[in-house]
Amino acid sequence: MRVIQLTDLHIGGVAEPTYGVDVRSNFLQILGEVRFAKADHVVLTGDFCYQNGDLEIYQWIKDRLDKLDIPYDLIPGNHDDADLMAQTFNREHLLNQGEFYFAKKFDKWICLFLDSSRGKHSDLQLKWLKRQLHQANEPVIIFMHHPPVKVGIPYMDDNHALQDIDAIQRILTAYPHRVQVYTGHYHVEKTIQFDNVCVQVTPSCFFQMDQSSLTFKVDHYQIAMRIIDLSSNRIASTVRYFEGQKNNL
Repeated sequence: MRVIQLTDLHIGGVAEPTYGVDVRSNFLQILGEVRFAKADHVVLTGDFCYQNGDLEIYQWIKDRLDKLDIPYDLIPGNHDDADLMAQTFNREHLLNQGEFYFAKKFDKWICLFLDSSRGKHSDLQLKWLKRQLHQANEPVIIFMHHPPVKVGIPYMDDNHALQDIDAIQRILTAYPHRVQVYTGHYHVEKTIQFDNVCVQVTPSCFFQMDQSSLTFKVDHYQIAMRIIDLSSNRIASTVRYFEGQKNNL
């Protein structure tokens, strides 16, 4: 099974400036690459909107995803409105006290989808995560927006890291099986292994961050998607980059 992860679209309003990037063209371009890659499923891991959750933006994205005619799942990021997103994408049944999280299977693989759109997880969601892991009792895949670990990108680690990293790590490292985590949020490509947990940070469909700068700094404007190939006992993951679309300023 081939799953493609897209993250950090940051689609702006029609007249909204987005650092000179044509974010809507970027999204259409990456959807073409998804189709070309013969994806069986698409997972979008948050930050659909440039700044704040917006109905028009969610509806625009949904219309394009529906036309792709490939099954997809989604979770919110810190620039999203979880309630509005769930309602627009007809996922209201996945809402639990304003958080949007759920579990499903991709072939034999148990996949957990977490909601860190508030910058942390509620106690209710953490208890749900513990129950899901207890019931799984085998290697699992987790999709979430924020990495559950400091990544080594100074600006993001210092200013925009997950607020309950310690709590999440305690849960994941106590699990007696392998945990594969796919995230976004940091606008970089990075892999971090700690104990039984492997975190793979997927680059953005907007721009990529400078990995060494102490302040906000764009490294480049290429866009990317992650291809995840799942078989019965193996996960293979590849990031592919493409030239992004800049506006004529």
